[in-house]
Amino acid sequence: MIKQEPRLDAPVAGMGMTAELGGRPWQRPPLYTTVEDALDYYIPRMGNDDFSDQLVDVMEMGVPLTTLANTIQMAGVMEGKHSADVGILIMPVLIEMMRLIGDTAGIEYTTGMEKDNSEPRSTLVTKALNRLRDEESDDEDMQMSEPEMQAVEQEEETTEEVLEEPVEEQPKGLMSRRV
Repeated sequence: MIKQEPRLDAPVAGMGMTAELGGRPWQRPPLYTTVEDALDYYIPRMGNDDFSDQLVDVMEMGVPLTTLANTIQMAGVMEGKHSADVGILIMPVLIEMMRLIGDTAGIEYTTGMEKDNSEPRSTLVTKALNRLRDEESDDEDMQMSEPEMQAVEQEEETTEEVLEEPVEEQPKGLMSRRV
């Protein structure tokens, strides 16, 4: 039997999933370093008929303009066109340009900045919990006698009158100390 010697020139595990430093576009200096330069790159491309047609189709689907603008600017960051901070600064201009395209096409769109008329999630959860408690109390009421129900009602009235003491908030965070 022949002994195999270890291969010391083999690639390290996971080496194929990495790139050397500076090998990715976002690891190099950006092509456009100012807001004006980045907008000079985007505005002509957004005025293109092909882009406008595709944008109108996506806007008709109900995708918010804020989501589209964020996707466009993040793609620019990943391609090394501009930095993330320049991308954030150009987003309002991108949204306004998309609004202009939508208004010109005569379509209805959502900007993503509309006030949401639905109730907040915490309110919905509270309502669901209250409904569940009411259903449970109805089940218990059916099983109780009349004197027991009066005692429960009196207890509920007295508990509503008791004021809650403020709870001291415990320090939170990685470096906080408990008192």
